[in-house]
Amino acid sequence: MAQHEFDLVVVGGGPGGYVAAIRAAQLKMKVAVVERDLLGGICLNWGCIPTKALLRSAEIYGLMHHLADFGFKADNIGYDFDKVIKRSRNVANQLNRGVTHLLRKNKVQVFFGEGRLDGKGTVAVAKDGKDTESIKAQHIILATGARARTLPGLEPDGEHIWTYKEAMVPKSMPKSVLVVGSGAIGTEFASFYDHLGADVTIVEILDRVLPVEDEEISAFTRKQLEKRGLKIETGAKVAELKAANGVVTGRIEPNGGEPRTFEVDRVVLAVGITGNVEQLGLEGTRVKVEKGHVVVDEWLRTGEPGVYAIGDLVGAPWLAHKASHEGVVCVERIKGLNDVHPLDVTKVPACTYCTPQVASVGLTEKAAKEQGHEVKVGRFPYIGNGKAIALGETEGLVKTVFDAKTGELLGAHMVGAEVTELIQGFVIARQMEATELDLMHTIFPHPTLSETMHESVLDAYGQVIHI
Repeated sequence: MAQHEFDLVVVGGGPGGYVAAIRAAQLKMKVAVVERDLLGGICLNWGCIPTKALLRSAEIYGLMHHLADFGFKADNIGYDFDKVIKRSRNVANQLNRGVTHLLRKNKVQVFFGEGRLDGKGTVAVAKDGKDTESIKAQHIILATGARARTLPGLEPDGEHIWTYKEAMVPKSMPKSVLVVGSGAIGTEFASFYDHLGADVTIVEILDRVLPVEDEEISAFTRKQLEKRGLKIETGAKVAELKAANGVVTGRIEPNGGEPRTFEVDRVVLAVGITGNVEQLGLEGTRVKVEKGHVVVDEWLRTGEPGVYAIGDLVGAPWLAHKASHEGVVCVERIKGLNDVHPLDVTKVPACTYCTPQVASVGLTEKAAKEQGHEVKVGRFPYIGNGKAIALGETEGLVKTVFDAKTGELLGAHMVGAEVTELIQGFVIARQMEATELDLMHTIFPHPTLSETMHESVLDAYGQVIHI
């Protein structure tokens, strides 16, 4: 085996791993990345980015069916499904090349292969089952991400019963799709296939769609999805999936209701993820694994000295930007920088790119009350916003939750056009510990969708103007 020595080796080149490596290189560390597949990880190659490319194509096709609303005419509107999928893959490939360039630019050495702990301060790299490299480093960051979780009786087959990966590169457009799970991944795929004309059903075992979001936002989103024609069943589970003769059959079992069978072309499983903890050489170390994820402290340290873990490998929220932030925090803490702060999950924004989009940061109204806060809640509908009306995007709602005693912005929850872009304004407010007065006295440009944010704050304090 070839022998190498570095200050830091990162196992995994996804949005947590490659960002950690670049930040470490900026801090004058000699850095290596070990990646078993594609740089950029699941997010860039099979998740966040290519799904947004798919959704963009679907949104355009959906908009084309409302051309008359904007004064246009068009006949025989259609799409080339293969080109829709190809565009998504091209976007992912372009960004994969970009990550390769960034690592090279920052003089980070990349080793392709399976990385695992191989004794104190050592990572072994294997290709085709044979060790090829041995890397010594004082610090090792595990950033191996996660994969789709499966449930007994709901195993994917890659042909008719899909995980997110197969759902991104289908060979043909299905006529009917059943999506199991209504989190971000499930709702986004449901939205994509619905826009392109499939008959889509979402089944969620909990009592509402997007169950981690504020209850009011979940209810609003469900209403809009159903208005578009999606069928949604909450408080129900799917059982006994079987694929045969080109279709999938199964049973939907509502809580307290009568089970019924169904038949669809394809099923998309979106029932969560589990960390890639296997074959990392954790046996014989002090690294602890609980519920499929590596346990770390506030500084991303595992129980094994010199070994750290970040991103989806360590648990929720399972978001690329959270992984990237953890990578920076971990590296800066290793270097002993003075202004490093542990991750505060209440300042991590969440975005779902279905139609309409959903975005949030901080506590829901219910969570804030359960934590003992007396709250002031503001709401503002898109229908009261001039830019939303001009865009033809009047279905939306912005909700803000404040501590009634201190004026602290506890949470912000949004549904509607481009809220995944707008939410960052509230994220900055949370980060800078803005009060209601800071937000109320801020001048928002007109006409913009961002004015809905301002009006929601004003509404919480009885000063809303446009409703």
